[in-house]
Amino acid sequence: MKIYQHIVLNSNDVKDLALEFSPDVFFLFASPKFQGTQEFVKALAQHYPEAILFGCSTAGEILGNQVMDSSIALTAVQFSHTKIKFREVDLNTYNHDSYEAGKAVSNSLMAADLRHIFVLSDGLFVNGADLVKGLHADLDKQVSITGGLAADCSDFKDTFVIAGDRLASKKIVALGLYGPELQIGFGSKGGWDSFGVERLVTKSQNNILYELDGQPALALYKSFLGNKAKDLPSSGLLFPLSMRDEDNQIPVVRTILAIDEEMGSLTFAGNIPQGSYVRLMKANIDRIIGGAEQSAITAVNNNEKQGQLAFLISCVGRRLVMKQLVEEEVEAVNQVLGDEINTTGFYSYGEIAPFDKFSPCTLHNQTMTITTFSE
Repeated sequence: MKIYQHIVLNSNDVKDLALEFSPDVFFLFASPKFQGTQEFVKALAQHYPEAILFGCSTAGEILGNQVMDSSIALTAVQFSHTKIKFREVDLNTYNHDSYEAGKAVSNSLMAADLRHIFVLSDGLFVNGADLVKGLHADLDKQVSITGGLAADCSDFKDTFVIAGDRLASKKIVALGLYGPELQIGFGSKGGWDSFGVERLVTKSQNNILYELDGQPALALYKSFLGNKAKDLPSSGLLFPLSMRDEDNQIPVVRTILAIDEEMGSLTFAGNIPQGSYVRLMKANIDRIIGGAEQSAITAVNNNEKQGQLAFLISCVGRRLVMKQLVEEEVEAVNQVLGDEINTTGFYSYGEIAPFDKFSPCTLHNQTMTITTFSE
């Protein structure tokens, strides 16, 4: 596997790329604040017409130990043995049914030698939990899935994925990776603290929460937030919910994407099933950094070979909590992964991965999710 990395700061940087090989794929994690993303992507596609361009918008770009804004984190990869296929699915085609869209993605990539699906999705118009269920529906259990939901800082207005030479909204893009030589590791850990009483979800529909213990959810949630309630939905990233239900015996974390004052409801990145139980969570910076480190340890232990390339997808809520300390969680991960591995990634609106090798893939919020590749 050959790897080249570059921090793009100007849309004219295409001519400055010092590539000494023909890449199979460019991974591009782009800030919504970057001026000229579309121009850069088009120019890159023209210079490297045989390469797949694959990526999304972010709430911060990761390259090595750096966390950046207003840039594009570029990683070019030429695989030695692994074959790749690119697929794009429009959520509008499936009437925003994320489950059916997920099925369409995995079915289009199906093959006997499929090893892994790496998926990136619009971060606002998708139900991430249903997307993951759809991806799994017809897929062999030996095929692993990881990825994340695009972000736009913490604005919750407009996210995009990179599909070839285009920026596209309301889309899902995926890479299928094929062949026995590919070794994959993954881990997903949080580090948040639950507090307060556990509450029963008494009224919900998919990822929209209406009532907790028979009380309007939005009003109850605002009472927890105090003066931070005026900054919803972005302030909700600081106080996610821990949820457990029949499908998730290990609690998963859910964060808010939107609120509806008229309906008194909260919309989350993943489902909040009626009959499930939730508790409020808050940040502990030391535990958040420890969670990132533990995620890296899990990813290393799951990969039989030394990783060559690692994708770090961490939640925007973690970044808002850690502020200027955000690079400490990235550094903690890289210390575990070692100097021989190239790392990139982004801050997201949701992370897709198993907790570890022996658990099913699911949607996470507020985690550091790591995927390692080696051949």
